[in-house]
Amino acid sequence: MPKNSKVTQREHSSEHVTESVADLLAHEEPVDYKRSVLNVTGETWDKQKDGEEDLDAENRPAWNSKLQYILAQIGYSVGLGNVWRFPYLCQKNGGGAYLVPYLVLLIIIGLPLFFLELAVGQRIRRGSIGVWNYICPRLGGIGYASCLVCFFVGLYYNVIIGWSIFYFFKSFQYPLPWSECPVVANGSVAVVETECEKSSATTYFWYRETLDISNSISESGGLNWKMTVCLLVAWSLVCMAMIKGIQSSGKVMYFSSLFPYLVLVCFLVRGLLLRGAVDGIMHMFTPKLDKMLDPQVWREAATQVFFALGLGFGGVIAFSSYNKQDNNCHFDATLVSFINFFTSVLATLVVFAVLGFKANIMNEKCVVENTEKILGYLNTNVLSHDLIPPHVNFSHLTAKDYNEMYKVIMTVKEGHFKELGLDACLLEDELNKSVQGTGLAFIAFTEAMTHFPASPFWSVMFFLMLINLGLGSMIGTMSGITTPIIDTFKVRKEVFTVGCCIFAFLVGLIFVQRSGNYFVTMFDDYSATLPLTVVVILENIAVAWIYGTKKFMQELTEMLGFRPYQFYYYTWKYVSPICMAVLMTASIIQLGVSPPGYSAWIREEAAEKFLFYPTWAMAILISLIILASLPLPLVFILRQFHLVSDGSNALSVTYKKGRMMKDISNLEDNDETRFILSKVPSETPSPMPTHRSYLGPGSNSPMEMSNAPNGRYGSGYLLASTPE
Repeated sequence: MPKNSKVTQREHSSEHVTESVADLLAHEEPVDYKRSVLNVTGETWDKQKDGEEDLDAENRPAWNSKLQYILAQIGYSVGLGNVWRFPYLCQKNGGGAYLVPYLVLLIIIGLPLFFLELAVGQRIRRGSIGVWNYICPRLGGIGYASCLVCFFVGLYYNVIIGWSIFYFFKSFQYPLPWSECPVVANGSVAVVETECEKSSATTYFWYRETLDISNSISESGGLNWKMTVCLLVAWSLVCMAMIKGIQSSGKVMYFSSLFPYLVLVCFLVRGLLLRGAVDGIMHMFTPKLDKMLDPQVWREAATQVFFALGLGFGGVIAFSSYNKQDNNCHFDATLVSFINFFTSVLATLVVFAVLGFKANIMNEKCVVENTEKILGYLNTNVLSHDLIPPHVNFSHLTAKDYNEMYKVIMTVKEGHFKELGLDACLLEDELNKSVQGTGLAFIAFTEAMTHFPASPFWSVMFFLMLINLGLGSMIGTMSGITTPIIDTFKVRKEVFTVGCCIFAFLVGLIFVQRSGNYFVTMFDDYSATLPLTVVVILENIAVAWIYGTKKFMQELTEMLGFRPYQFYYYTWKYVSPICMAVLMTASIIQLGVSPPGYSAWIREEAAEKFLFYPTWAMAILISLIILASLPLPLVFILRQFHLVSDGSNALSVTYKKGRMMKDISNLEDNDETRFILSKVPSETPSPMPTHRSYLGPGSNSPMEMSNAPNGRYGSGYLLASTPE
């Protein structure tokens, strides 16, 4: 041992030794434990492998700047759900009142768990597999489950980007192709396509021109070649962004993260100038306070918080693993969480400003159509002219005049009113028509944009925004697959990324059949929700209860340079696990109460119809949930019964270039004393160490005595004597 070392100095000093083993080891000079006598793992030294591990630890890619990293996290967390899911939930669950449960759950569930994932990724500097193997090897299945869920989500999410690419290229024409119903020749007469006439131009373009959808999931109908090409383009974009690693994908984020905000602001300004926009926004934020007492509202708010931040996917951990150790990840977590929330509110303003305009257009159309009916009844004497208020002018009829006339006719003709087939044409009814997902983006919003001046320009901007939102989330999702696999199995990044994209494209062909939209619905509803909830609960338990909240808080203090608020201690330890367990229970109950089904488009009726999944589809659905959750019990069983190595037969302290790779802060106070002095604190070691070689875990040396004070530590660890 070097003469100037702290331990040697203490040997010649009369001072009482009070330092912990961690303090002593921290002041020692670098020791290469594999090359020295202090090799307690039984491993043989491999010079080439050792050098590769050193390079891997030192040469891990890093973000070019803090801004690039923040934009990457924002691009990943802010996705399509912020634009087409949050506004729908806000409208459905009480308007402005919905923001209260959402904000509360964001603070007590979303922010703490997001901070937790950022912290473990930055602390351990590995992907999800490596992180959870480090924290709790028996729960190492968390990382593999995250990878599987990322794969399932990536399969169908890129299909949505493909749809957006199709609409994007179709937007470069005037008038927009979904603005009018197509006319077909019927002999010598040109007639409007029946399916389009029964529905609408935008609905027809979506279901027939874009998807060419079949009547049910059982009718495959073959591949849709247009969507197949778009899917190939989408996977090519993702692959090119991923293949160069974070240096490439980080630069992509400058555009893909910022461009959607530019578009949303432009749409908001344009939307506020539209007639009826204020009606939509007022309807949106008029609070229905009674909704706040509905447990279903809180369940849906919790689910939205959960998915909005990308918890459990592994993308958050992957991105944060490329940070420096002293990065302030608490600031990052707070900033990204609230930017995500304000983006959702901004998108909601935009959506309902535009839908308010659309509702006014549709209401006026309703008034015109029903006024023509009334004029017909007046001309055929079905209705008397005396029923029409004297101030009503049919050439300039307002919605207010029509409503007054409608009420008079309904009162007088009470017995035969239904036979007249008149509609109330209330603006409130139009505003209450809730749409979400593809129905919002590809039908409602596209229909509204056909009434914009310079509609192709706004359509190009809108679908380019959707492509960028999708790409930002896809890069994070793919990082949740590639980073842990490359870290764990040391495969070549370029080869694995290309192979993964090709395989995903081939599997994703099921989504570009004519029945593909139904498979997208199935995967979206069932492949991620339950498995991810279980994953995040186990993440929370692994850190808070197995690794230890106090220990984790202490490591965060060392890493950040300040102690995080006690708020996080209690949320990680108690609040978040309980809330997540309640959410998981509610999700299981919801699955049991609501039979799995989907909305099918029936061509002959030109309308949607709810259908239950057939038996074979139910088998696929259940298999998705089981397959995504399978790594959790499988890895636990394999490692619990030592069928595969979990690294537990190695001492938790290892050195590499003077840096402690794994700390020993999990040793209790008595254990530290035992580690330095003897098996029990009261026993004193011999001043002259016994020289004996270590033959590996579980081996019996001729000189080994089972009752020796220094014989064993914990579960089967042998201690070698320190050489003179």
